[in-house]
Amino acid sequence: MTTRKRKKDRRGRAAVADVAGQLAALHEMTVGQLKDRYREVFGEPTRSGNKPYLKKKVAWRIQELAEGGLSDHAQKRIQELAPDAPVRWRASNGGSRKAPPAPALEEPQRDPALPPPGTVLTREHKGVEHRVTVLDDGFEYQGSRYKSLSKIALEITGTRWNGFLFFRLKQRTRRARAGAEQ
Repeated sequence: MTTRKRKKDRRGRAAVADVAGQLAALHEMTVGQLKDRYREVFGEPTRSGNKPYLKKKVAWRIQELAEGGLSDHAQKRIQELAPDAPVRWRASNGGSRKAPPAPALEEPQRDPALPPPGTVLTREHKGVEHRVTVLDDGFEYQGSRYKSLSKIALEITGTRWNGFLFFRLKQRTRRARAGAEQ
């Protein structure tokens, strides 16, 4: 074996070992760390908090970036079979070795179901009136800031609640009520 071939062989093994090391590190990561890693490899945030899903998606993307994505032939075939499929599906879930990760998207807009900032939500629970102020980037309750109404509802009641339902910003659907009554 020539010296050049040995060096190339070592580099190939090092790259595979690096990918293996990255994949092994995923098993030790928390959900927050996996979300950060997802943003690094895909170039956009994820809303998922499902740890097994995040591990699989990040692992797949690490391998895709190291080994290359779908071949040009496979991408052409997908285009033939599903011309109306979203580009993200047709483009091997974000690109291949040739294409860097997609640029980060702007932060999502406020939930349209939320009242405008400055609105004070009130809710009586066990004879105590609770007041929550809606902010641009969250909520304020008893001098503390929260990202979700559900966290505030949990603090007030001690049980998990959908924040929109607890503060009566949303009504249960008929189907859900009918199922609860039976």
